[in-house]
Amino acid sequence: MTSCIVYARYSSDMSRDASIEDQVRLCNQHIADQKWAIAGTFEDRAISGASALRPGYQSLLALVRQGNIDVVLAEALDRLSRDQEDVAALFKIVRFAGAKLITLAEGEISELHIGLKGTMNALFLKDLALKTKRGLEGRINKGRSAGGNAYGYDVVREYGPDGPIDRGRRTINAQESRVVVEIFTRYLNGESPRAIAACLNEQKVCGPRGRDWTASTLIGNRKRGTGILNNKLYIGKLIWNRQTYMKDPVSGKRQSRMNPRTSWVIEDVPNLRIINDTTWEAAQKAQNQRSRPTRPDKQSVDGGLRRPKHLFSGLLKCGSCGAGFTLVSGTYYGCASRKNKGNCNNRERITIDRLENAVLSAVQSQMMTPKLTKVFIAEYKSALSKLRKEAVRSKTEQLQKKDKLEVAINNIVEVVASGHASAALLSRLDTLEEDLNVVEKTLRPQEAKPLYFRPNLAEHYARMVSELRALLNKPECKQEAVTALRKLIDRIDLAPSEDGLLVDIVGDLAAMLHLTTPNMQKAISEETALAISLVAGVGFEPTTFRL
Repeated sequence: MTSCIVYARYSSDMSRDASIEDQVRLCNQHIADQKWAIAGTFEDRAISGASALRPGYQSLLALVRQGNIDVVLAEALDRLSRDQEDVAALFKIVRFAGAKLITLAEGEISELHIGLKGTMNALFLKDLALKTKRGLEGRINKGRSAGGNAYGYDVVREYGPDGPIDRGRRTINAQESRVVVEIFTRYLNGESPRAIAACLNEQKVCGPRGRDWTASTLIGNRKRGTGILNNKLYIGKLIWNRQTYMKDPVSGKRQSRMNPRTSWVIEDVPNLRIINDTTWEAAQKAQNQRSRPTRPDKQSVDGGLRRPKHLFSGLLKCGSCGAGFTLVSGTYYGCASRKNKGNCNNRERITIDRLENAVLSAVQSQMMTPKLTKVFIAEYKSALSKLRKEAVRSKTEQLQKKDKLEVAINNIVEVVASGHASAALLSRLDTLEEDLNVVEKTLRPQEAKPLYFRPNLAEHYARMVSELRALLNKPECKQEAVTALRKLIDRIDLAPSEDGLLVDIVGDLAAMLHLTTPNMQKAISEETALAISLVAGVGFEPTTFRL
């Protein structure tokens, strides 16, 4: 019986949550009419179709890739995605899995649908963005908010004379405005943003969006006009269109870019003023005097990501609150949350040298012991055996599918040879031949490269780490050794205890094997990597010691 999965979605700009139920009901009715079997239903509520980073959508793709689905069904193609590139990618994934993509609105999706509907959806999104921006600019010109809210203000929701809610109005929040005035006053009295934030947290003053105060909440980014001390709304100036947000085609995340000042829209809103001009100008002057030039070690290297200044920078986490463990004074590491917010009980500090030496010793002697290595190899072989049994089962199913396709193709060829060819029949023949080609590709034998584990693996690992430690003292080799050592560690947690700091090191098993197994780089495959990931936690719990 044909196996079918259903997908439903409604956009964040739609108000009817029942839209999901309506889509599923219509799809289920179609499945019943076709006498198919429902293999699953996936949904995403209030999520735009412009992004593929949707939980339900990603779960659907994962199930399709397993190869046990015959049909993917949705109400319309734009429910699956409005992005032209994502639609094409989905179509390829479904076809590669030997399934069909069908919608109630368009029927079975072909390359023609992908081209035309994908273009139409892309144009729809562009047109929607232009109309939305036009509407938001109209609000700004009236002194209204274009969305969101700033600390110190309340959003006013009242019905207009014609019925709809009159949106975009704000009023000053008396309690929060007093906090804003206090922040400016204390800053001009010489207190640092970090000290002000810690004091507000100690007094249990709720920060923006209900979060704790941090130094960056106050100081923000002067160029972008963010942070309490840089928000010109407090002097009665509403600024809009400073930034443009664009979606990164690789990560799918939005990235902000500054617009030229000529594109900014500025409106006077004197009714929203909280800070007088004298105080504002004094605060800006104080920021100029206190600001420091960017340190050379903070700049990027060759235009790329900057290298970590210290061996374990970015890997250290506070075991109490989960914040970063960073340099808090001179050569001492401490909890960043305690320093910036004052709301963590981890008072412990440790010097750079002492921490690095202790972690390096633990990485060398405790992360891969003979006992743990024995456990890993046994679990790895067991997991690999299960994966290969699954592969044999999948291959059997693909062979059966191949036989069915060949029979169907031969039947159509017989009809064509008898002179009864038609456009629909020839189109069906092309589709079956494409499906057969996909199945044959999956059945092609792949060379199995056995993963050879070196005898005395743990001892060899310890020796390799020792050699890397020695390279740290050689300037010409230091960066390469730092990169290799950092790959061995996922995270380092430092929690307070009665005897000092309790350190948990979470290692990267795959990286350790790359370091010690000579044929690992060549033998690594999707099957091998999956087997390693399945047993990475078996016997390889965090390495724990005290400082």
